[in-house]
Amino acid sequence: MYLGVQGLMPDDLGEVTEATMARIREHGFTGVAARYFEPLSATRESVTQLRYIMEAGGVDPCQAVAAHPDLLALSPEVRSEGVRTMQHMCRVTQWLGAGNLYVRPGSRNPAGSWYPHPDNFTDEAFSTLVDSLRQVCAAAEEHGVMLAVEGHTLSILDTPERIRDLIEAVGSPTLRFNADPVNFVSSLREAYATTEMIDRLFDMLGVYTICGHAKDFFVEDRLVLHLEEVAVGEGLLDQATFLRRFEECCPDGYVQIEHLPDDKIPAARESLFNTGVAADIAWKGL
Repeated sequence: MYLGVQGLMPDDLGEVTEATMARIREHGFTGVAARYFEPLSATRESVTQLRYIMEAGGVDPCQAVAAHPDLLALSPEVRSEGVRTMQHMCRVTQWLGAGNLYVRPGSRNPAGSWYPHPDNFTDEAFSTLVDSLRQVCAAAEEHGVMLAVEGHTLSILDTPERIRDLIEAVGSPTLRFNADPVNFVSSLREAYATTEMIDRLFDMLGVYTICGHAKDFFVEDRLVLHLEEVAVGEGLLDQATFLRRFEECCPDGYVQIEHLPDDKIPAARESLFNTGVAADIAWKGL
């Protein structure tokens, strides 16, 4: 497998230079995510220029990511804009030569895509997401790109079973899974038994997995249940099992360290890399 990162890039991808790529390689990564905060403004010329810089620097665009309105928004106008944005991002992903286009599942909570809402569990919300993704998948098929949908216990895709049902309902070979085990910790039993949780995730979705995100978490000493994300190696997740199961189903895929400020990435990278070496992971390109 390959080691990538979501970070070490400017917010404005037009500011990426050869020095940016050199820095990513110096940090020990062969791939980086390209995040578009204004995706509809991305032109073929600008994306092709970014691709040239990345290729010259020996760094893969392992994943394209975009800010977009939710694909299951209650407002038809907002949802339509989300679909249109992701359809354009399929073109961008092709121009860039990125490994896949990340798909955020979303939530019915107006406060944000990663916040809980009771309507996330309804058949109507699920059907809306299926319909939106069928439209996006049509564009993905046209442009020859893969989509990587992620789940989260607070989102509409809260369990491995729910994600499997979505992929099967959409019925497109372009729709696959972005594995991020931390997102599926929803109870203390799971928090203290992450090996079993990871095995369940890959038993259910390993056949659909094409990429992954690496992070960690711990349980706070507070009333009710409070989980906090931390850097890889500082928490409770069984990283060795995550890496072994990922390599079994996706030996040529990228695991990307995410959700860290740039100054905390080196330590997380060292921890994940060393855990992989101890687990007999064949890191490629390093």
